[in-house]
Amino acid sequence: MLCRVTAADATTPLSTWAPLRSRVYRSLWIAQLVSNLGTWMQTVGAQWILVDEPNAAALVSFVQTAITLPVMLLAIPSGVIADLVDRRRLLLGAQSTMAVLAAVLAITTATGHTSPGVLLTLLFLIGCGQALTGPAWQAIQPELVAREQIPAASALGSMNINIGRAVGPAVAGVLVSLSGPTLVFALNAVSFVGIVVVLAFWQRPATARKLPTERPLAALQAGTRFIRAAPAIRRVLLRSILFIAPASALWALLPVIAREELGLSSSGYGLMLGALGIGAVLGALGLSRIRAWLTPTQRLTAAAVLFGLASAGTALLGSLPLVLALLVGAGLAWLLAMSTMNATMQLLLPAWVRARGLSVYLLVFMGGQAIGSLLWGLVAHELGAVAALLIAAGLLACSALTSVWLPIRHNLEDLDLTPSAYWAEPELVVSPEPEDGPVMVLRTYDVPAENVDDFMAAMVFVGRSRQRTGAMEWRLYRDVGVLDRYVEAFVVRSWAEHMHQHQVRLTTADQLREKEVTRYTLGEDRITHLVAVGPR
Repeated sequence: MLCRVTAADATTPLSTWAPLRSRVYRSLWIAQLVSNLGTWMQTVGAQWILVDEPNAAALVSFVQTAITLPVMLLAIPSGVIADLVDRRRLLLGAQSTMAVLAAVLAITTATGHTSPGVLLTLLFLIGCGQALTGPAWQAIQPELVAREQIPAASALGSMNINIGRAVGPAVAGVLVSLSGPTLVFALNAVSFVGIVVVLAFWQRPATARKLPTERPLAALQAGTRFIRAAPAIRRVLLRSILFIAPASALWALLPVIAREELGLSSSGYGLMLGALGIGAVLGALGLSRIRAWLTPTQRLTAAAVLFGLASAGTALLGSLPLVLALLVGAGLAWLLAMSTMNATMQLLLPAWVRARGLSVYLLVFMGGQAIGSLLWGLVAHELGAVAALLIAAGLLACSALTSVWLPIRHNLEDLDLTPSAYWAEPELVVSPEPEDGPVMVLRTYDVPAENVDDFMAAMVFVGRSRQRTGAMEWRLYRDVGVLDRYVEAFVVRSWAEHMHQHQVRLTTADQLREKEVTRYTLGEDRITHLVAVGPR
């Protein structure tokens, strides 16, 4: 029977392979590898169908658009859904639906009914399934491995994707040349079966719900407030943009460099992609040592420098062996940056908002690549591919320099985000309805004059905690009618959301912040709950 990893399984937290000790994670990782291979094979088969069509160049480019556009459109709603429903059932339904759609594509191709419109429509629908899967898939990782193994799990996930990218197109090229695209479409449909089987046998612990499920719009607003009040998360998102936007130039312009600067055929281009994939695999294998040597900020700096050097070298060097060596380094840098940012996001997000936060990261990641590729294509059209890559290399150097001003928080494995319902339940003489509100909460503190500065500094973090967990507004006031008295006031959208704040959203880290405040106050804090009534 498949089971969740326990603390005893995490004996070597720094090892890249440690997450594979979890039977569920190992099974899903293998199944995902098969599925990634199938997805890349499907892409090659789809492009092959369209190469002989009128306007083939535009139609072939639409293949990537059909696959990636749903992620940009649906990433945020998918994150909200993944936080509101059972993630295992969501993944099971999405993977099963994609398997059916892939089978339909294989059948229509075998029977000669796959027109460009049918093909792109089915690819778009499969892309919608992938968009729905992404945040939920990322959000279940902390349920499968110990917290200290999250960085290693992120590296293994990136390695999985890069193996699929390196091997899938090569295998598909051989199969398409031998038997046509129908076979690769059929194999892609079969590739979803492994994930479906593992998810079906995974006995995910049920979560008891004492409160009504959040409404989608309210859940979206809560996720947005959380990110606004979390400077560490906003910094990761900004660093992601600063890296991904210029790094996307190499991915976008590599075919042009291969053909025009190096005079390579499609097989040579495949070799260059393979070098990137090999670098990513090598990076994952060596990640445990790199993590021991470098902080997250230093890893992002090194990744930007290495990827920038590879971009410049690919543009300027005319020797294929040297370019391949640089691309291996670029693959390592890509893995290093992606695993660092992904793991940092996972470790910063508590369970109740994890999928919503990761959906924003996925949107930044996919949007940065998609929009970046478009912009670099326009730059290359005006200035040439070599000039575009050199500009991108310069921007990556600037990205490395931002580490001085935008460091990434480290030692996140020690951040305790375990749910902690430590607030006392309010004493009520009138029971509000769940949708009553807004709700104003007043908390009174008596602070000796000599403690005021320390109290004010500690309350900054308490205020962010209130805003992350649901407060639309938060302020600290001084009571001018009572000596040494301060009043904290925050407003929550509804009574139901305030109860979620009480019972679901607070963590042990929030509790520690509040304990810090009590060091500077006297007596018991007094709490008042006010529910809005009457006309506004």
